[in-house]
Amino acid sequence: MLRDITLGQYYRTESVVHKLDPRVKLVATFMFIISLFVANNIIGYIIAALFLIMCIALSNVPPKFIFRGMKTIFFLLVITMIFNLFLTPGKELVSFWKFTITYEGVKMASMMAIRLIFLITGSSLMTLTTTPNNLTDGLERLLRPLKLFKVPVHEIAMMMSIALRFIPILMEETDKIMKAQMARGADFESGSLITRAKSLVPLLVPLFISAFRRANDLAMAMEARCYRGGEGRTKMKPLIYSNIDRIAYLVIIVYLALVIICGRILF
Repeated sequence: MLRDITLGQYYRTESVVHKLDPRVKLVATFMFIISLFVANNIIGYIIAALFLIMCIALSNVPPKFIFRGMKTIFFLLVITMIFNLFLTPGKELVSFWKFTITYEGVKMASMMAIRLIFLITGSSLMTLTTTPNNLTDGLERLLRPLKLFKVPVHEIAMMMSIALRFIPILMEETDKIMKAQMARGADFESGSLITRAKSLVPLLVPLFISAFRRANDLAMAMEARCYRGGEGRTKMKPLIYSNIDRIAYLVIIVYLALVIICGRILF
């Protein structure tokens, strides 16, 4: 299960999406998330699905690798659907015992499930096609106007990039610790919920120790390289928009306009 987490990983390959400026991909991801909440009918979600399929096809990342991350949110997805299914008032469809399923509940549960799946898939595609260094540079450039308000833009971008980079590292470390504990007779799957929660203690303690050790090593490495924040720093490869980036921006604008028009105005 831990190996199924794709968020924060980078898939190395050659594609149009990989070559895009990281600012374009960050803006596209943000616009895609906005479009998921703007759309309120099946037409809007069909347009979003077609846009997502097009991006996945252009990225050359295997769809199985992308959708593998859905396994990790399956429990959250089920809980979200159940709450919306039974707690949304409206026209009654099915009623049993103290529970009532309404038409509005089914619609809301379906919309929330689609939104969650698309959101995770789109975010994963962005990290899979963008290196941590490019992601940091893109965030810093996009947040640059906040420097007028004395906001430490470079430090914020660096922290977000390191946090994303640590996700697959910590998952791999967790997997190793679990296998080591299971080899010593630990059982993480059987028993009651309380028993399984208690069995996680031998897993969490070494994981936290390992995380703090890695953070300390990273801090020492940055100090050894005379890292002093973003003030006065230059880029070896400055970000410059190309024609393909401008075309990508145009596609994003057209997509968002279609979602707003077809997803809310015409239908």
